[in-house]
Amino acid sequence: MTVFRPLATAILALVLSACATVSDTAKYHPEARSYDAAGDATALVDAALARAETHGRHVIVAMGANWCHDSRAFAGWMAEPRFQRLIADHYELVFVNVGMPQTGDGHNLHIARRFGLEGIKGTPTVVVLSPGGTVLNADTAGTWRNAASRSEDAIFDELAGYVARKLISRQPVGQARYPD
Repeated sequence: MTVFRPLATAILALVLSACATVSDTAKYHPEARSYDAAGDATALVDAALARAETHGRHVIVAMGANWCHDSRAFAGWMAEPRFQRLIADHYELVFVNVGMPQTGDGHNLHIARRFGLEGIKGTPTVVVLSPGGTVLNADTAGTWRNAASRSEDAIFDELAGYVARKLISRQPVGQARYPD
């Protein structure tokens, strides 16, 4: 019995140290609780679209919930200075509370349908719209449900990419300009 005790102790120590090790894939992400359950989602989206059309900006409609860590991560990144500059210069941002649609307790799901989405399969679902209200990311809107696992640069680059395409399309051929 005494022979097994050191072996058991060594195995237990290895198991516990493995649990305490931080994975290289674990990433920092800020969090914010920006999804207001009492907000009038239709009015918020309509107002953002009107401002976008007037000022030639894109619109980000983030459909999520405060209970969801990926939704909180997306909202947290949007509150960081780097993203705030991008949003201030090129976007209108709307957070829409969708509750818990995966369990049948969904709210404001008509917003997703308004932009051609069949439903919300995960949160957040992020729709990017042109200044005229055209959905630019119908194929990838539902892929944001891993926002907490994405890097800051990956999120920024994806959102900045829509702006870059807009700027490039405004330039004469051979004079494309990318945003700073």
